[in-house]
Amino acid sequence: MTYDAIILGAGGAGLMAAATAGQKGAKVLLLDHAERAGKKILISGGGRCNFTNMGVDATCFLSENPHFAKSALSRYTQWDFLGLIDQHKITWHEKTLGQLFCDGSARQVVAMLLGECAKGKVDVRLDTQIGEVHHADGLFHVAGYSARSLVIATGGPSIPKMGATGVAYDLAQQFGLKVITPRPALVPFTLGDSDQAFKAISGVAVPAVAQVGDVSFEEAALFTHRGLSGPSILQVSSFWAPGQTVSLNILPSAHAVLREAKRQMPRAHLKAALTEHFPKRLAEVLDVMFDVTTELANLPDKVLDGIADRLTALEFTPTGTEGYAKAEVTAGGIDTDALSSKTMEAKAVPGLFVIGEAVDVTGWLGGYNFQWAWSSGVAAGREIGERAITN
Repeated sequence: MTYDAIILGAGGAGLMAAATAGQKGAKVLLLDHAERAGKKILISGGGRCNFTNMGVDATCFLSENPHFAKSALSRYTQWDFLGLIDQHKITWHEKTLGQLFCDGSARQVVAMLLGECAKGKVDVRLDTQIGEVHHADGLFHVAGYSARSLVIATGGPSIPKMGATGVAYDLAQQFGLKVITPRPALVPFTLGDSDQAFKAISGVAVPAVAQVGDVSFEEAALFTHRGLSGPSILQVSSFWAPGQTVSLNILPSAHAVLREAKRQMPRAHLKAALTEHFPKRLAEVLDVMFDVTTELANLPDKVLDGIADRLTALEFTPTGTEGYAKAEVTAGGIDTDALSSKTMEAKAVPGLFVIGEAVDVTGWLGGYNFQWAWSSGVAAGREIGERAITN
């Protein structure tokens, strides 16, 4: 049997595309080399799946073409996906910054998507090696199957232990599509020996504004035995380039705080003032770093202001990142210039679609990348379904 579409990858984007196309009447085959569908969904959000965000907007995505995501995101929104969640009676809750999670388990989201695929009579075949892909006589040929359309939904190489690979880029090269250099994103930084004191306080977290260049995010920063992590760090990592400095504002009101401490506790030392606002281990590291031995009363305001300046812009130069093994997503990917923003179809290869993380569209931390998976999957699925009707 010739299918209307073969979809490679049973992750969020692939499942969504398959369900959408199938329910529109297309004959769809969904293939994945993994033994389970939605493996990244299952581990996301601590097993509760941060499935979207209340604040999804095209400005929350990084791409060589910042306008590309607008079309798909506007035609299948976070509210549309939330409606599907409610339809399946999956209870959910909102955490900080608009992040939406299942009350129960991420398994509910995978079951929902597989159920939607079943409604569309999608042929789901897992634990299947894709092998070589051929295009001849207007058909795509994969693993002994043929279809008029092929959808690349195999994601990027982030989290290889889940079976992630760079096969999407190999296929892009095969079909002449340019690839923006992939790199780990939403990933912890590593620090060198000069920052050993901060690596020694592994496990300490502090509210912070992390900044790289002109980009900043305000959330927790976490010191690890290898370097820096935590939500604010993961956010700015997507915008970081080797050699750039990461700045942490760990006490925005530092100038006023230290002046007040000098008035209120003049006989105290700096460490006591720092301990009022930071975990003890961090306060001790900072105290050693500033190397102030006199009482606060004897510290000139100019010196206090210099310390405050450091607390509002504590600078680190990462030696690198923890790589794809710890990256939540992959930045870069198949160039959006090669794709239709409405349908996700390759302009030069009719019938070839690319969706989800394989595309050069990377969202912020907090459910944005799942929403891109849903929206881009629906965009491709609708187009495939429409063509099946006309055929």
